[in-house]
Amino acid sequence: MRLYSGSSQQFIDDAIQNQIAEKLRLAFFNYYRFYPSPSEINSWRNSLRAVCQIFQHANLLDHGIILEYQLPLTSKRLDCLICGRNKDKKDNAVILELKQWEKCEEAYGENEVLTWVGGGKREVLHPSVQVGQYQMYLEDTHTAFNNESNPVVLDACTYLHNYNYYSEDVIFSKKFQTILEKYPLFTADDVDKLKYYLLDKLALGGGLDVLNRIEESKYRPSKKLMDHVGNIIKGKTEYVLLDEQLIVYDSVFSCAKQGFHDKQKSVIIVKGGPGTGKSAIAINLMADLLLKGYNAHYATGSKAFTTTLRKIIGVRGSAQFKYFSSYAGADLNIIDILIADEAHRIRITSNNRFTKRANKSDLFQIEELLKASKVAVFFIDDNQVVRPNEIGSVSYIKEVASQNKCKVFEYELEAQFRCNGSDAFVNWINNTLGIKKTANVIWDQHEEFDLKIFSNPFELENVIKQKVKEGSTGRVTAGFCWDWSMPNDDGTLKDDVVIGDYKRPWDAKEEARILAPGIPRASLWAYDPNGINQVGCIYTAQGFEFDYIGVIFGEDLVYDFDKQEWQGNLQKSADSVVKRSGDKFVELVKNTYRVLLSRGMKGCYVYFMNKDTERFFRSRIEGLVDYKAQDLSLSESFAQDSDFVDDILKEIEEEQKFTEYLPIYSLAAACGKFGEGVDVQIDSWFKVAKEVVPYRNMFVSKVHGHSMEPLVPDGSYCLFRSGIVGSRQNKIVLVQYNGPADVETGGRYTVKKYTSKKKTKKDGSWEHEDIILLPLNKAYDSIVIPNSEESEFRIIAEFLQVLK
Repeated sequence: MRLYSGSSQQFIDDAIQNQIAEKLRLAFFNYYRFYPSPSEINSWRNSLRAVCQIFQHANLLDHGIILEYQLPLTSKRLDCLICGRNKDKKDNAVILELKQWEKCEEAYGENEVLTWVGGGKREVLHPSVQVGQYQMYLEDTHTAFNNESNPVVLDACTYLHNYNYYSEDVIFSKKFQTILEKYPLFTADDVDKLKYYLLDKLALGGGLDVLNRIEESKYRPSKKLMDHVGNIIKGKTEYVLLDEQLIVYDSVFSCAKQGFHDKQKSVIIVKGGPGTGKSAIAINLMADLLLKGYNAHYATGSKAFTTTLRKIIGVRGSAQFKYFSSYAGADLNIIDILIADEAHRIRITSNNRFTKRANKSDLFQIEELLKASKVAVFFIDDNQVVRPNEIGSVSYIKEVASQNKCKVFEYELEAQFRCNGSDAFVNWINNTLGIKKTANVIWDQHEEFDLKIFSNPFELENVIKQKVKEGSTGRVTAGFCWDWSMPNDDGTLKDDVVIGDYKRPWDAKEEARILAPGIPRASLWAYDPNGINQVGCIYTAQGFEFDYIGVIFGEDLVYDFDKQEWQGNLQKSADSVVKRSGDKFVELVKNTYRVLLSRGMKGCYVYFMNKDTERFFRSRIEGLVDYKAQDLSLSESFAQDSDFVDDILKEIEEEQKFTEYLPIYSLAAACGKFGEGVDVQIDSWFKVAKEVVPYRNMFVSKVHGHSMEPLVPDGSYCLFRSGIVGSRQNKIVLVQYNGPADVETGGRYTVKKYTSKKKTKKDGSWEHEDIILLPLNKAYDSIVIPNSEESEFRIIAEFLQVLK
């Protein structure tokens, strides 16, 4: 697409007659069906008048000119492309990037300057860096410029027609010396220099023939570019495939090649959970297809993931790495094979609030992807959807593919190459978060994968940083429970993540105008070594893996022990989009923590803000909760009830203990009854239901009394667990009290709801004023244990549920 093309003489005439801006305005409307902004029209009028003067001064009258030329498969437009023949009689074109800047300041970035743009000072690319990227893109992707036998020679420069030259100006600083030599910058004082530069490239005229050749050529990456990207990827050891990955890769590669030659479009779906190697296969597929001469693109829905890949591959190779939204308005079959990684992040539409009206699409995003490619390969995990507008799923892709009469092929990855190769850990996360029932209900700490729970975020962060210092990769992440602020005026970051004295910044917003040295933007947080100094969120961590991952588990998702279910807390979430997801909120936040917890290859370190959530996680970890056998030595003679004879056995097989059965300990601790305490042996075992997951710190007891009704009926068999973690406040507990006996039963053991009153001492520490044991049945009185008798009081276990 271009808004204006023709001879340089016609352009001069249009500019002199003050018609050039109006012609661009009408051409813009004819293409986009609405008019450009007044500011853009004024920009055309001012800048093109300056270009007209240069053309007249240089006597460039037999040349071709293209204005507002859109780079293929991007939203970028070249200001001006001038065509002709050089002194060697070769076809030549010059990109002329135009700027209305008047001054700029130094920026911290390697390729940036600070100038006034869009109503404020912003860090932007140095004009020579910008125009150099345009030249590289066209040379690599446009057949007129990469024709092996007779390419159009391409050069590039910039013209700042309002800018006065000053030798010490930051725009000419030493760090830009190399780029300025390759892509020169001309100011308002350099009219003659620009004149001779253009004459050197375009001296022989004859530009209309060159212009026609450019307009008749098409988009296709050069063989050199495809070889360049393919060889870079093949040189990266982190993308080596193993075992099952290689088997799936071979099948997908063969299928993709066959699909390219088929008249019917093909859709290939590769399913796999975290760490199964989806991205490793995708990147290898990309490399080998390019090396075989196929025009393959690699696209994702993540700015962070795509930006990092571009950084790894290099500036030149970035042309082949896109976003899902890059294909809005793309021509039919413009690329051979599209590799869509992280396909669960496909949106309903490529349009968003930042999309310029001219670039909006009427198609669904999935339809754009299928239209642009002959073969589309989707790598997907249905349980990694973390935003309501992300609708990518296997069923959705298959449905749209069927509607578009595409052939569909499916493959699945199962072997785990993250989490120290432990399928069990990912399965355990799925089970613990209630995402999917798996066989891995309990995490065994004897596994090689290092799972740790920390008592405060300082300890978590220090251990992660120590691992990084020792040569491992690692990052600290958190649930989206704090607002994400713009940086301070000096480019430093605000401490948004605040947990008591722990105060840390989120990663830096992409749209930040200025960033202080050493602070990467969010899109490079996972890649830049300085990312260790900020806390990452789901949107910058998804798609990446580290040796060790730290996760601050926020209060937007908590476990409710009373209801025995996960509950979402909208008030604790700072993710405005997810908060508007209605009944999908809990599912999306669960997926968020699933993604964060599964980013580590060697270890996962967690700090829980909600202690009930921590307690629930601890209850699912074998070996993490301290176990003391003496805590289970409770007393009371036990009379076996004939009603439950099938559930209670005297003797069982060793492998059934703590798997199907839990021990019954003799005790006189039922709701409202105290009893004598003597050591007893396990003489009976209770068979628990399938939904109960047994642990070695659990036991069963029959309780008597009415004080805890209706929750615990008289004579119930109840499940208890020793080793209470975190606060005991408002929990129902089994206690031993050597003070006055319970008035209901006269015993020394009771089950009640625990509450306490605390007071602060002069030294700043606190102590219990009273401990109060509350009955649920209001017909009974509370038991008050004063501070003076606290030494006579001991919590034995926590009540979990009634079994029978």
